[in-house]
Amino acid sequence: MSFLIVIIILALIFDYINGFHDAANSIATIVSTKVLTPFQAVLWAAVFNFAAFFISRYIIGEFKIGNTIASSVHPDFINLEVIFSGLIAAICWNLLTWWFGIPSSSSHTLLGGFMGAALAHAGALSRNGHDVINYAKVVPTFLFIFLAPFIGMIVAFIITIIILNICRRANPYRADNWFRRLQLLSSALLSLGHGGNDAQKVMGIIGAAMIFYQKAHGHNMTFMQFINANMWVPLASFTAIALGTMSGGWKIVKTMGTRITKVTPLEGVSAETAGAITLFISEKLGIPVSTTHTITGSIIGVGATKRLSAVRWGVTINLLWAWVLTIPVSALLAAVVYFIIHLIRG
Repeated sequence: MSFLIVIIILALIFDYINGFHDAANSIATIVSTKVLTPFQAVLWAAVFNFAAFFISRYIIGEFKIGNTIASSVHPDFINLEVIFSGLIAAICWNLLTWWFGIPSSSSHTLLGGFMGAALAHAGALSRNGHDVINYAKVVPTFLFIFLAPFIGMIVAFIITIIILNICRRANPYRADNWFRRLQLLSSALLSLGHGGNDAQKVMGIIGAAMIFYQKAHGHNMTFMQFINANMWVPLASFTAIALGTMSGGWKIVKTMGTRITKVTPLEGVSAETAGAITLFISEKLGIPVSTTHTITGSIIGVGATKRLSAVRWGVTINLLWAWVLTIPVSALLAAVVYFIIHLIRG
């Protein structure tokens, strides 16, 4: 029982780190356009991170992304050591990328760590006729590593072109003031999408641990049965990510808000709205995506409406490398942690 409690605490710590690591996603453009100060922006984002609980619970009606994470590994290859190892690897990679100001994906860090530890536990690709990885859940997530930023980019490009055509005769000063106000709404929508997507991933990990523990004591339950019986888990997960967001992640704010492309209030509205649309679609489909990837793609789409050279492709290519490396590095690190734990525990 004590090991389970340690895992739950670690998962909530990861959730907190996810919040300050990804705070930049929802506040970078609103800070770079000076609509809000950094302190005001993180408070604004944190409120809507937590409010996402009510959207997921009462409007969407279920926590599909949490279920996807919990079932990404076959139950035969899940134990507390696997989950612990995956969390340690995910926390290490998140802190490392935060330190260097690289907006990597907390989602794929967590998934990579979970799968890497499970593969280390299995010692082979399959056993007892079952694959270690539940490919029906994992393959769509892999595809959305590329699809989420692409969708965000296309939607942002279209929204920006539509807005530019509608407002081409507007007074520039008045239009700028209107878009500064609209950025409050668009950033709130993005924060709702961020909270709804990312808090559920930790719910999935906690769920996998507690379902394993219950199964070991003769009680079988589905993920939704677990959530309905333990509503404190989603409440704690959404609270932790909101508190993390309030802590901010200023190194990544700088990368997202200024280094990819210069962003005006109009462009901020376009990028945030496109990112929010993409996140809401993915939540409805139950596919965990990276908020980081999504908003980066949206910012690139906005920059491309001016000219392709407005996007700083050197920075963007570095981000792509971080995205590609996240899952394998996290998986390898989790496997190493698992083997160390296995040796210590005998």
